[in-house]
Amino acid sequence: MDTQRLILFAAFMLLSMSLWQTWQIQVNPPPTISNDVTAANTGSANQTALPTKDDIPAVPVSTQQTQGAVSSAPSIGQKLNSGQRVSVKTDVFDIEIDTIGGDIRRVALLQYPNDVNEDPSPVILMNDKSGLFFISQTGLLSSSNDSYAPDHNINYQISKLSYEMGEQSELKVPLNWTSDDGKFTLTKIYTFTPGNYEIAVEHQITNNSENPWNGHLYRQLQRTSVAQQSMFLHTYTGAMISKEVDGFEKIDFPEMLEGNLSRPNTGGWVAMIQHHFMGVWVPPQNSAENYYTRVTEKNTADPHYIVGTISPAQQVNTTETIVLKDSLFIGPKLQNQIKKIAPGIDSTVDYGFLSVIAHPIYWLLEKIQSVVNNWGWSIIFLTIIIKAIFYKLSAVSYKSMAHMRKVTPRLKALQEQFKDDSAGKNKAMMELYKKEKINPLGGCLPILVQIPVFIALYWVLLESVEMRQADFMLWLNNLSAPDPYYVLPLIMGVSMFVQQKLNPAPMDPVQAKVMMMLPIIFTVFFAFFPSGLVLYWVVNNLLSIAQQWYITRSIENA
Repeated sequence: MDTQRLILFAAFMLLSMSLWQTWQIQVNPPPTISNDVTAANTGSANQTALPTKDDIPAVPVSTQQTQGAVSSAPSIGQKLNSGQRVSVKTDVFDIEIDTIGGDIRRVALLQYPNDVNEDPSPVILMNDKSGLFFISQTGLLSSSNDSYAPDHNINYQISKLSYEMGEQSELKVPLNWTSDDGKFTLTKIYTFTPGNYEIAVEHQITNNSENPWNGHLYRQLQRTSVAQQSMFLHTYTGAMISKEVDGFEKIDFPEMLEGNLSRPNTGGWVAMIQHHFMGVWVPPQNSAENYYTRVTEKNTADPHYIVGTISPAQQVNTTETIVLKDSLFIGPKLQNQIKKIAPGIDSTVDYGFLSVIAHPIYWLLEKIQSVVNNWGWSIIFLTIIIKAIFYKLSAVSYKSMAHMRKVTPRLKALQEQFKDDSAGKNKAMMELYKKEKINPLGGCLPILVQIPVFIALYWVLLESVEMRQADFMLWLNNLSAPDPYYVLPLIMGVSMFVQQKLNPAPMDPVQAKVMMMLPIIFTVFFAFFPSGLVLYWVVNNLLSIAQQWYITRSIENA
């Protein structure tokens, strides 16, 4: 029994260290590159990072073979510098759109502060500053070198520089480009709606030239990397694409560096995700798309990673106008909202290898939240439900511990009697276990079964944006951050100490001292954990103490 508990303790300590390192990354995310490197390469850490010529995709090979030569580089003049900025404000966004390419180059999420206590400014999800680069782009690719190819380097014309939602039911932001000869027009229209992080995007293509125009629309997300320092668990930052058969696939930045992706897919979506937030392009779901990845600036300290999708071939006849409609999502990974955008898009909420447990936990937590309207109380009620589910299993463990505690004096006597005879001691102990109907491992299995639930709940609290900066009561106004006054970790440590007093004391003096240190060690670790997770652990401990005390008293009085 003692050996098993020691092994369990060692395993759980490794787990705790892994979770602690991961949480440290979330509290203090490391910069992608140092300020010195940034200054050396860009001249200023706040300098606008401009697109490069090689960030324009090529038409898929299969299309090239059937339609001849394809231009994969700008065919209209030289690459232009950053143009005018169009400001768009809604109840959820503060957005800047660049007239060069019509790129979305800055997105502030007005309903998500960086820190409710210390930095109430909104989260900047997209930005075109060096070291923080994350933008959205679209453009057209021509199937002929001598045809119009208005990619994301063209200069759109605008009617005004500022738009605000106000009381409107929708807000349209049009950008217009016309070729030098006046025979080809591209109009890009962003449509915003109140309370919505999904943006409707239209491309109206008008051809007044003498010949039909053939080409493709591409949409892409371009960003720089965010470093991870943990060898163990970490939240994923990188590209994600949907798959027709297996649901989705992650394509991390090192994988992008190894080679470019080019893959056919019907509809679906492509995304750049990070902790709590993401950007996602969603083409028409019946469209035969080609997904791709590219990496630019490979030889710099700040490579740019691109994931995108290219439409099937489009033909615009003379004097004809066609309209291509897509959806762009930029915002928090709110599960009940994003799953309505496209099939499987809620998989961007990454619960890791225990998703099969984490998703039901989140579902139950969200259902409780819809009734009590407080995430802290939701965690408490969830803990009670989980404790009820494991009640009988826990009872087996506590009964085993109570029996062990009852026979501990006899075990110590055997240890003294056979202190020079290990084989005789083990035989006598096994006979005592058999006589008293004690399973030495009975106390370990229930704990091992519950550890996956604990880990899954950790990921639910860490990864679900709904829990981000959720208020509970009193000083606990951010359940996704550590308790600022360490009250919950201290209560957890005390409850753990009380639990140990209800357990049979280890017969090995060294192990007994180690076990007595556990409440202190775990109090230190849990001081860096999300307070929501510590709240779960405190409530679970208090319920366990009540159950274990009742069972122990019943057996000792029998």
